[in-house]
Amino acid sequence: MDIQNTIQNLREELNQHNYNYYVLDHPTISDYEFDLKLAQLQELEKQHPEFFDESSPTQRVGGAITKNFETVVHEHRMYSLDNSYSKEDLLEWEKRIQKVLGDVPLEYTCELKYDGASISITYMNGKLQRAVTRGDGFQGDDVTNNIKTIKSIPLQLKGNYPPKFDVRGEIILPFAGFEKMNQELIEIGETPYSNPRNTASGSLKLQDSTEVAKRPLDCLLYFLIGNQLPFNTQFESLESARAWGFKAPKEAKLAKNLDEVFQFIDYWDTHRHNLPYETDGVVVKVNSFQHQEELGFTAKSPRWAIAYKFKSEQVATRLNSISYQVGRTGAITPVANLEPVQLAGTIVKRASLHNADQIEKLDIRVGDTVFVEKGGEIIPKIIAVDLAQRPLFTQPTYYITHCPECQTELVRSEGEANHYCPNFYGCPPQIIGRIQHYISRKAMDIEGLGGETVALLFNNGLVRDYADLYELTVEQILPLERMAQKSAENLVNGVALSKNIPFERVLFALGIRYVGETVAKKLAKHYKNIDALRQASLMDLILVDEIGERIAQSVIDFFDNQENQIIIERLKNYGVQFEIVEKINPNATDKLQGKTFVVSGVFSLYSRDELKQAIEDNGGKVGSSISAKTDYVVAGDNMGPAKLDKANKLNIPIISEEDFKAMIA
Repeated sequence: MDIQNTIQNLREELNQHNYNYYVLDHPTISDYEFDLKLAQLQELEKQHPEFFDESSPTQRVGGAITKNFETVVHEHRMYSLDNSYSKEDLLEWEKRIQKVLGDVPLEYTCELKYDGASISITYMNGKLQRAVTRGDGFQGDDVTNNIKTIKSIPLQLKGNYPPKFDVRGEIILPFAGFEKMNQELIEIGETPYSNPRNTASGSLKLQDSTEVAKRPLDCLLYFLIGNQLPFNTQFESLESARAWGFKAPKEAKLAKNLDEVFQFIDYWDTHRHNLPYETDGVVVKVNSFQHQEELGFTAKSPRWAIAYKFKSEQVATRLNSISYQVGRTGAITPVANLEPVQLAGTIVKRASLHNADQIEKLDIRVGDTVFVEKGGEIIPKIIAVDLAQRPLFTQPTYYITHCPECQTELVRSEGEANHYCPNFYGCPPQIIGRIQHYISRKAMDIEGLGGETVALLFNNGLVRDYADLYELTVEQILPLERMAQKSAENLVNGVALSKNIPFERVLFALGIRYVGETVAKKLAKHYKNIDALRQASLMDLILVDEIGERIAQSVIDFFDNQENQIIIERLKNYGVQFEIVEKINPNATDKLQGKTFVVSGVFSLYSRDELKQAIEDNGGKVGSSISAKTDYVVAGDNMGPAKLDKANKLNIPIISEEDFKAMIA
């Protein structure tokens, strides 16, 4: 069997299936069959590292950690667009164009304006080379590792493409994926994300690309730029991009005149709510590249393109009451209960009021007629009160002073927007929320135990904290509502299995305020065990990479609390993992102490992961990108030309894997 051909054929087949699923939305095999083929390819690549290819579909799963995103100057500046809000604005824009071009017939490409995070991706010889955020338009951040995890972005192009060009697109988070992410947060008592755009943008700057890979991000292409591209118009470029493997939305339309542009705008102003992602307008571009070149740019924007912004949909309805929710951290969230009303294709009954300041600013009162808007938000918000409709003798809204659940007096710290219930260990929603967080998928991942069951266990007096889970018996659980023998056994077994969860996830599960997944990993890696962490001083914690004073103080406060100390000792006795289980390398040394290495290319003596592990085993650090702080670049075959050029410019020594092996011998 020719292994190299087998690997290549698998890659091509999986790339085609990815394209069918994520670009064409027409899968031809099941997810299970795809996963089997991907696992087969991963195993073959592991056995034969000499055939490594950065464009392989196996490289989409993430794993690279980027601590500092390198700033990169755009080869072609990323301009912003002028906005228009009426058809009169578009007529004025056309007059300005005709002053430059004369009375020539004009065609326009109409495209939906996607509400996401702009990205510029460079392709060299059909391979994805680099992805950079928009930044200030002149330079942005290198987020290549994160972009590679987005499955609608091709790693290897197909067909007849130019040797080098940039694509411009918008990274978006479709509604369905956004709502699923928020539902998972709500279930564990966390604050949901406010809107898809900010969440998509924030995802690009996550340090762990594995976390980015878990998010259902998508990329919609809208422009190609480069030298001597093989087409003459914007519309042709979109069609070519689709043929090469890009997701260029088919809603784009060629318009012969402004009347057809207006028809496109009118249609999508109504039908945009049926789309699976957020749009906030239409981008109109002069179709001819020759005309674009003649028109040129202003200081900020292309003269040949303009954005028409849709008006955010608003409705008026009655505010019936205001209720207050308590999160697992004790944060109080006021919620407006509304007379049900249709908005942007859904029935809205509730809207967020955010905090006391927002209620006071808008002077919102029960009985008011309020204006509700979705705009870029998934969660509706109240934007104004119709004072002309206000009933006589309504009373101002006074924010509650005591917790609606346990009646404890609320506190509001200086600089905080929210009020909090300080009854951390006696307020039912906080207790239930903490346990729900502890059992959640990204924390202890306890099978057989869901959020509703946690509330059931608490309300029946079986658990008061997450340590109590380890004392549950089948006999205690069986009498509960909806509990049968099998489900009770699954729950107890799931709790027992959670004792094998690694320390960094246990640390996240404890629910220390401000300690999310990434911070928990950093603290676990630095301190190795819970005892070293809880003995750390404020200054010790602040000195840990990327741990600020707010996080450090929160960690100190958590471990100073006597109840937390008791819970941790109980968890220890039950066998929960409170230290990192490290694989001991008998050949480890400190020969590379204080040295930072960047690994690039394909190797024969090591796999890339083995090489990185060898660097760390001998006291060195692995950098994700070349900078002035890099001490050595370990170069294999096919090292990227950009990295080579940068290493030479910075006079950084470039060594082979044989040189490296001698260095640690």
